[in-house]
Amino acid sequence: MKQQFPRTTVAGVSLPRMLIGTNWLLGWGHRTPSADAMINAKNRNKEAIADIICAFLEYGIDAIMAPASGNPVVADGCKLAEDRTGKKVTIIDTPIINVDDSTAARKEAEAAIKASKAIGATFCLPHHSCVEQLVNKNLAAIPRLTDYLSLIRDNGLIPGLSAHMPELILYSDANNYDVETYIQIYNCLGYMMQVEIEYIHSVIWNAKKPVMTIKAMAAGRVTPFVGLSYAFATLREQDMITVGCFTPEEVHEDVEIGFAALERRAPDLAGRASPNKTGVLAD
Repeated sequence: MKQQFPRTTVAGVSLPRMLIGTNWLLGWGHRTPSADAMINAKNRNKEAIADIICAFLEYGIDAIMAPASGNPVVADGCKLAEDRTGKKVTIIDTPIINVDDSTAARKEAEAAIKASKAIGATFCLPHHSCVEQLVNKNLAAIPRLTDYLSLIRDNGLIPGLSAHMPELILYSDANNYDVETYIQIYNCLGYMMQVEIEYIHSVIWNAKKPVMTIKAMAAGRVTPFVGLSYAFATLREQDMITVGCFTPEEVHEDVEIGFAALERRAPDLAGRASPNKTGVLAD
């Protein structure tokens, strides 16, 4: 049995401190259309997704973050991985819901949350693109958020918030909304972060609940060694890092880098290929 990755607890649920990301499974590479097409061609099918999940499961990394209810191939891949390994995969769903203030929109939102339950999700964190529409900076509040959090609870799911905008964390904590965890962008480049790295670091460290960070490698703009070493060195022990991988081989590399960062040692990895290495790059 391989070494198992350290864990934390969110709302009584045990989760690994490394979560399985899905941008490199669903074609959201944040690079170019051709790169997204490459991802989709290789990985947007349940067999490829299961292959990558199974690699993570070897290390006890058994939780996946995705807008899964809107992308059934994720749930299909999870089920196939569970069938292969006999291990349960915890789904952290980030559905896009209609937050318009109308009866019809509320019915749509409820249907989206019920779909999250139907695929077997444990957590439901409405996507930042919809929740941020509710933020009122003048009131330092998120009006009507409680309606959606109640729907999530009523459907037996654990509520959280996907937050690109750091105010979601601040206002949620200040108003004691029924939120058990947050998603927040955090990386050493400040890529896609709305304010300075130092400020987001403070927001995370002062959050009342565990934070699931995303884009640790700035969507491929830094190497896993740089991105994961920085993130694990500067986050709290209860916080998590979401890691997307393109192949099972990449899973094994990234997990080793994660272990090394937490254990304060050099990662045990082969050197990179090069047509004519200098002496310092010989290994």
